[in-house]
Formats: sequence, C-alpha cells, structure tokens
Amino acid sequence: MGLFDSTEEHPPAKMMRYIITGVVFIVLVALFAAYQLRFHNEEKTVRHFMDTIAAGNMDEAYRIWKPTQTYSFKDFLEDWGPNGYYGPIKSYHVDHVERMAAASGGEASGAVATIRVSPFQPFPDSHDEAKQNKTQEVRIWVQFKDQSLGFPP
Repeated sequence: MGLFDSTEEHPPAKMMRYIITGVVFIVLVALFAAYQLRFHNEEKTVRHFMDTIAAGNMDEAYRIWKPTQTYSFKDFLEDWGPNGYYGPIKSYHVDHVERMAAASGGEASGAVATIRVSPFQPFPDSHDEAKQNKTQEVRIWVQFKDQSLGFPP
C-alpha cells in the first residue's frame, strides 16, 4: 500500500479543514458586504435629499444641500424648485453611486450619484414610454467628509 492509497483521514485534519473553510467563507461574505455597502452613507444622504424635494420642502432640501456662499436659495430653486430645471420632482430612482476619480490624480473626496427624476408619482416603469420620456438624469456629487451635496466637478 502506497502513501496516497489510504482513504482514511485523521479526525483532527478533517476538523481543521472545516474550520479553515468556514473562516474563508465568513471573510468572503464580509468582503462582499463591505463592497456592497461602501457608499451607503452617500446614498442615504441623496435619498434623504430627494425625498425632501419630492415632498416639496425646499427649505429643508436647501439645508441638506449644505450650499456654498455662491449658491443662493434662489439659484437652488432655479435648479430644484417646482418650476426649476429639474422640477417638478414627484419621484426618483437612484441608479448607482460611484467614486469619482480626483482631477489631480489623488484620492477622491466624494462620490457621484446618478439619479433619474420624474414629475410623476409613482416613478414610471419601463413600459410606460410617455411618462419615461419626461424623466431626466441628474448627477449629484456627495462629499465624503461632511455629506454636502453639489454638482460634479
């Protein structure tokens, strides 16, 4: 009988294989979860902002935006108000959130959320062509450090 002919395995070696397999599985699940949730805070901020816009609470939406001194409430309403460029907004769909590469080649300081906004409630499905034609795509920049919003650079 040769070295590789034996089918018996010692119990400690079998237990060690199960432990290693279990640890590798847990690590893979944890990495997958971390990857899926990497922009959770940014998406949550964008959803809160869009919910506030859809509800018509423009003062609160302007506060969530955390505007710079050069972006007045009047400018905000021209973009997001009921008669603004993107308005009226009654529903939305967040397509995805992704890290945007920094222009200087350094580490990115924020993420860009791509959102489709619609003047209809509920958000039109893909089979309703007439309503789908009224949807617009908007991209919103979310700063990592303070969750302030803006338009992508």
